[in-house]
Amino acid sequence: MPIIVNLDIMMAKRKISLNELSGKIDITPANLSILKTGKAKAIRFSTLEAICKELNCQPGDILEYQGDNEETTK
Repeated sequence: MPIIVNLDIMMAKRKISLNELSGKIDITPANLSILKTGKAKAIRFSTLEAICKELNCQPGDILEYQGDNEETTK
């Protein structure tokens, strides 16, 4: 998948646990874990906004596009 989720990196930088973050942004730990591991197929803007607000970061700090070599040479 060309979209990489760096939520675990931002959480480590901010020294916040999954359970602590999930409580602050009102999302279940299970759903936050799915997002953190990159297994989510979508994310609501409101969830992304809440995460960014709580971690004091930008959406680009959490989501990264990493295309494969074939796409970047076209």
